[in-house]
Amino acid sequence: MSSVPSPRVVGERRWVNASFGFLAWIVGLVFFFPVFWMVLNSFKSEQDANTSPKLFFHPTLDRYKDVTKSVGGLLSFSEAFTNSMVVVLVSVAIVMLLAVPAAYALAVRPIHKWRDVLFFFISTKFLPVVASILPIWILARNFGLLNTRLALIILYVAINLPLAIWMLRSFFVEIPRELIEAAEIDGAGLRGQLTSVILPIAAPGLAATALLCVIFAWNEYFYAVQLNPVQGATVPIWVTTEISTRGQFLAKLSAASVLACIPVVLAGWIAQKRMIRGLALGAIK
Repeated sequence: MSSVPSPRVVGERRWVNASFGFLAWIVGLVFFFPVFWMVLNSFKSEQDANTSPKLFFHPTLDRYKDVTKSVGGLLSFSEAFTNSMVVVLVSVAIVMLLAVPAAYALAVRPIHKWRDVLFFFISTKFLPVVASILPIWILARNFGLLNTRLALIILYVAINLPLAIWMLRSFFVEIPRELIEAAEIDGAGLRGQLTSVILPIAAPGLAATALLCVIFAWNEYFYAVQLNPVQGATVPIWVTTEISTRGQFLAKLSAASVLACIPVVLAGWIAQKRMIRGLALGAIK
């Protein structure tokens, strides 16, 4: 027979929970404060942004107008945004198309030495990006892919595919085998099992995987600046063009940074429910 905790024990538990909750809020605010300050600076004038910290000021949208207008031959926001959208959407679509059958083969129909295959996939992430840029740049030059979107699409597929396979496999493993066997008894083939059983159940996991791939591809800077500094420049490169040797234009740089963050923030906000369910799907055995 279980004993009922005493009021003293209950009070101590509440105090501990409240303390951890308060600490979590403090940590969250500390991490969120730089983002809040960046957004605040984007609505300031350059004089207000570069002087002592001000919470009360006359807000203006001039900095957003400055960073979005095209000046001379400089990279414009619309060009960089279009490049990023094309590269990210195409690369993530290819990653998901390749990762789903690979994860199925490793989870639902395990192949011979599937653990070695998983280790091979993740081992591709061991090499530092700095060590790989020279041969990649030479190959891109020889195949005429410098300053093209195709070069980044190929690279982002290679970068995100191992992560997507690992994540999707963990989601597919959680699907009850009875459902798959029932679909086989009903005469469903591989395509029928995927479309009627596996993908609908693992939809939150698919959303979580796709969103993480979108974030990684959207924020990638090193390969983009090395292979596509001009025609194929993406949003992270465009943000750096707002850095000038003439002075610290903090308000203008903050506005550019906010615009660069909006697409991934919106994507996360739209897919937040499915992403939370998806990340929790493979966590419980």
